[in-house]
Amino acid sequence: MKKSILKNIAIFFIVVLAIASLFSLYNLDSEPVENIDIQKMVQEINDEKIDKIAVQGNKLNITLLDGTNQSVYKEDIESFSELLSSYEISPDKLTKFSREVVKEDTFSMLMKSLLPTLLMVFFIGLLLWFMLRQVQGANKNAMSFGLSKAREQKKDSKTKTTFKNVAGVKEAKEELLEIVDFLKNPKKFLALGAKIPKGVLLMGPPGTGKTLLAKAVAGEAGVPFLSISGSEFVEMFVGVGASRVRDLFNRAKKNAPAIVFVDEIDAVGRQRGSGLGGSHDEREQTLNQILTEMDGFEPNANVIVMAATNRPDVLDPALLRPGRFDRQVVLDLPDINDREEILQVHMRNKPTEQDVNLRHVAERTSGMSGADLENVLNEAAILAARNNLKKITQSELLNSIEKVMIGPERKSHVLSEQEKKITAYHEAGHALVAHLLPNADPVHKVSIISRGHAAGYTLSLPESDKYLHKKSEFIDNIAVLLAGHTTEKVIFSEVTTGASNDLEKATKTARRLITRYGMSDKLVPRIYGEKEELIFLGRDIREQRNYSEKIAEEIDTEIDQLIFDAVETDKKILENHRDKLEAIVAELIEKETIEKDRFIEICGPKVSRENK
Repeated sequence: MKKSILKNIAIFFIVVLAIASLFSLYNLDSEPVENIDIQKMVQEINDEKIDKIAVQGNKLNITLLDGTNQSVYKEDIESFSELLSSYEISPDKLTKFSREVVKEDTFSMLMKSLLPTLLMVFFIGLLLWFMLRQVQGANKNAMSFGLSKAREQKKDSKTKTTFKNVAGVKEAKEELLEIVDFLKNPKKFLALGAKIPKGVLLMGPPGTGKTLLAKAVAGEAGVPFLSISGSEFVEMFVGVGASRVRDLFNRAKKNAPAIVFVDEIDAVGRQRGSGLGGSHDEREQTLNQILTEMDGFEPNANVIVMAATNRPDVLDPALLRPGRFDRQVVLDLPDINDREEILQVHMRNKPTEQDVNLRHVAERTSGMSGADLENVLNEAAILAARNNLKKITQSELLNSIEKVMIGPERKSHVLSEQEKKITAYHEAGHALVAHLLPNADPVHKVSIISRGHAAGYTLSLPESDKYLHKKSEFIDNIAVLLAGHTTEKVIFSEVTTGASNDLEKATKTARRLITRYGMSDKLVPRIYGEKEELIFLGRDIREQRNYSEKIAEEIDTEIDQLIFDAVETDKKILENHRDKLEAIVAELIEKETIEKDRFIEICGPKVSRENK
């Protein structure tokens, strides 16, 4: 709106300047004219300097013998002859120059009299036109307030996405191939009486490619793709969200076959009846309209609604019933093979050295989503450009992984000699215990270079992707987390604040073992405590107790025992392998970083689970 007003004002001033310029050009004489008084004209007549005098109304245009132009104004009621006689000019002087009477052009007279009025009328009319135009624009915007803000990608778009642009998620793509086939050839399904799902819900953690996959379905089917976020429906005015839903579905029906994609549908699709506004607040009206529109689809409407969320647990059950979002496609975090494929997709337009090993990168990025992997490659490209390299090397890729996982290097964060020594023992304790416990993940790197909020770090990564975890793995993991704290206490007889994050993680892991996973030796296997989300307090989640104070005391006792056993395990390892600990510390103080191969040279091969 502001840009439109400024544009109209600028146009208005340009028009005014143009008209003023034309008006000035109209009154501009071709030659300069000197204005003189009557006395001087009489003197020039007596001196015989005048060649010609042209009478034009009350204006006398004088041309001198040397070609100079002059002008004199006389009274309207007095003729030129009367003027000359009143000054008693001799008759012989009057014969020395020629005289003529010039009739003024009728058009010029009209322009002189009417032009100021016409210009005023024109400016007033132009101003009124601009004002009416602004009012019409405001009315138009007011009328479009309830229209959908969905972005539309045409079916013939040059930048359309297909399944070739989506790596991994093989099962999800197989599920969605039926949708593509239906959009391309609906008669095949309708002839057999089959009804294709009206709604497809894509569920998965953030960054797993839900939006990309929805675009790929539209690209494969060659149909228009209308995308909107769930939060774009809801406004402070009641009824706007429902109006936008109606407009969105009307647009989709006009462009059928088409795909409507609602990202983050949990913004409007949360369970109803749990808000402070009762059942008539704006969000619930929007949700009711979505449900109504999906029920109103004809069997041959050829419009499929796709939605994405990473919070399926908070969605209203009415959204998930048959006839609405009855097909639910789950997108998990990619495994090692999928991660390698995703890396290859994002590396297509990036120059790399021949020795780049994407399999090695995939091994080090366990637990990362597709968006995380894209970010890793982007950080590697930025790092290569910062180092003035023409191609991305393996070193930039590995450094970018650590930057994404832990944070950037803090080269300005210089540790004192004592702090450096404490950090070296702390990280050496983590690495040594992780290496010697068979159920802990192998160590890939140990460093005392500050990254993010950490003074140092130990990078332990699983050998393969895991979906099920045993109690022994959690026990060893707790011991690894507490190894830094225990090492500080054994070596320096006191601990620092550097182990606070490790203590927090160890405590949470021990509590989950007892209260969530049923791995307690004393308590019966059940869930202790129910999580309750406070909707109107943001992400505040509290736990409601469903057990007695006696059980709570037993839970605390079990957690304390797990922590105590882990500390004892750490002390035993540090006592039996003190030489290896000192060797790791010496290497860290000298070189600050130990890679996997060098670490194995110092500590020997890792004890496997089978050889325990």
